[in-house]
Amino acid sequence: MTNKPGLHLAHMREAAPLVQNITNFVAMNVMANVLLAIGASPAMVHARAEAAEFAGIAQALSVNIGTADPEWGAAMMEAAQAMGAQGKPWVLDPVAVGATAFRRDLGARLLDSAPTVIRGNASEILALAGSDAAGRGVDADDPVSAAEAAARHLAQRSGAVVAVTGPVDFVTDGEQAARIANGHAMMPRVTALGCSLTGVVAAFCVTASPFDATVAALAAFGVAGEQAALGARGPGSFAVALIDALHGLTPEMLDRQARVAPA
Repeated sequence: MTNKPGLHLAHMREAAPLVQNITNFVAMNVMANVLLAIGASPAMVHARAEAAEFAGIAQALSVNIGTADPEWGAAMMEAAQAMGAQGKPWVLDPVAVGATAFRRDLGARLLDSAPTVIRGNASEILALAGSDAAGRGVDADDPVSAAEAAARHLAQRSGAVVAVTGPVDFVTDGEQAARIANGHAMMPRVTALGCSLTGVVAAFCVTASPFDATVAALAAFGVAGEQAALGARGPGSFAVALIDALHGLTPEMLDRQARVAPA
């Protein structure tokens, strides 16, 4: 495990990767701005008629099932399979995967398509792993610690890196694991930040191994959140400040402020 997330931030920015995002209606604008601010190039391409073809152009893909329907679900599957066939990384965000039969089925099919990274809250990871979860919709009623064993098992079973995000994030590839203690309590008060983080993880995966990329992306996002909170008066000003903080984040600042420890 690297202890220099700033190096991965610098490499990602040098590459300025084109990241295709099949995300939800709520997240599109926020996510595009977050990716631009941190140094990646976002493309919000979800139409089934072109999603798989565009995956041949993009360097990474993020898939978020937040407002999926059957047509979007098919586009997600086809784009993910195109990424896998080319050996390019894709990240699954199983939003509220345990809430309905449609989401459970789509989540299971996407899981079978071999995501590079799975990022979700504790309730989502528990549900995707087949364990009991207490989540309501996109909210996590389970603590991160309750999903750590399920995350390890899911990583071993799927071959993906699994990230459980919360007050202290947990990342594992089934063998090694890390906790990232960066972030701020204001972050869950702004919609679509978790969705946006999934795209950031995808961007980092272009230039680093999946485990190191995920740890570095979560640390970068958390440090930017801490910086944004310094001058924010509430969720509205925090949302604007976060974009500025992501843009202004330097590799040196990230290495200095990241709180990453083996788990």
